[in-house]
Amino acid sequence: MSDTQDTDESSADEPIVDEPIDDVSSALVGLYRGELDRVTTWRGRLDKTTNWTVTIIAAVLTWVFSSPDNPHYLLLIGMLTVLMFHVVESRRYQRYDVWRARVRLLERDVFAAAIDPENRADHDDWRTELGTDLRRPAFKIPFLEAYSRRYHRVYLPLQTVLLVAWIVRLTVFSADQGPLATASVVQIPGSVVVGAVTFVYGLTAAITLWPRERQATGEMYDRDKEGDWKP
Repeated sequence: MSDTQDTDESSADEPIVDEPIDDVSSALVGLYRGELDRVTTWRGRLDKTTNWTVTIIAAVLTWVFSSPDNPHYLLLIGMLTVLMFHVVESRRYQRYDVWRARVRLLERDVFAAAIDPENRADHDDWRTELGTDLRRPAFKIPFLEAYSRRYHRVYLPLQTVLLVAWIVRLTVFSADQGPLATASVVQIPGSVVVGAVTFVYGLTAAITLWPRERQATGEMYDRDKEGDWKP
């Protein structure tokens, strides 16, 4: 009895050794499905932010142009709101790119290498890179690149619509006053308001157009040959 207890106690004190994964392919397939689900989830979160932005813009435009007496500064509030949503969506895009980068790594270095007759992976050290990222996840792109990419794809036309609407509101509904006088908000002169709007749009354009090396993982590429299977 004592021998059995000693054996059990010694077994409990021994460190647990992780068993190696026998079927690496099954593990990679399971990992791919899990990462793909994460990509889909964060893609939906990006779309929700964009949908809220479009809804707010539609509501602001409808109310401002419903009557000449409605104040123009609601369009400025709409611009600030869209700017805040843009920042939030840029942060979400950074997280979305983390999971998308893993999916693309698996597609390029595992599945494409298994299907390709040459059986060659794009990255020789993809196992090390994937293992390191699984242990210590990190953003793959800086915030400014995420901000720039979302501005190019989504927020440039939305901010342009608000800017054009604000200019039309100042010029068409200015009555006897000039656009600068109409642009005033409470005790803030119109020239200051116009200067602030110009500065914000100019700063956003500078951040977006500033040349930088792309770090985001691409999904679609231009190819010289589409392939015979392409109908």
